[in-house]
Amino acid sequence: MDLRSRSRRLCALSLVLPAFWLSPVVHARTGDFSYFTGTTRLACEALLCLSSSAGGTTADCNPALSHYYGIKKKKLSKTLDARLNFLHQCPVASQTPQMASLAEALAHGVGRCDAASLNSVLTTWSSMGQEGETQHISAQLPDYCDAYVHHESTDLEAAMPRYVGTEADGGYWVEGKDYEAAQMKYQSALEARNKALKQYNSAN
Repeated sequence: MDLRSRSRRLCALSLVLPAFWLSPVVHARTGDFSYFTGTTRLACEALLCLSSSAGGTTADCNPALSHYYGIKKKKLSKTLDARLNFLHQCPVASQTPQMASLAEALAHGVGRCDAASLNSVLTTWSSMGQEGETQHISAQLPDYCDAYVHHESTDLEAAMPRYVGTEADGGYWVEGKDYEAAQMKYQSALEARNKALKQYNSAN
């Protein structure tokens, strides 16, 4: 594989990522990471690919993303620390406070802010007396997801999960591409439930 060609193709992602264009190291080399090698190069490419919603569908990102996701420890906290240490091997990651916060946001947010993860970590149960327990899923993103999605140097909002319904009426998270269909299904189920409840109350 031509590493220089791959690096230049990856530069297209940086068009929507100001932090990379404004970084003296990257700007001086026209966004070209080909002068880096080994793990340093992969770390720089991972920073770029993880910051864009297009990174996961860009074939040239595969080597860096495969290396990043391959970093796993027995404890989640250790995995996050190890991934952050990997990203810090790119000189850009420690060049400015903005880039340092980007690396931190990526290390703690990537892979933890999809719909399934959000529905899992944001679920609480409340007692309803004789009716048992009721599940509630918060519509508020965890701090680490908020920092990840809304960082000034990422382009991720369009691809992020969205919340369907309300917390009080069994709302939940779905992937952005599934939102419209899920919203219609939720609304239909809610109307049917309310109709059944009204009929029950009228009969009693």
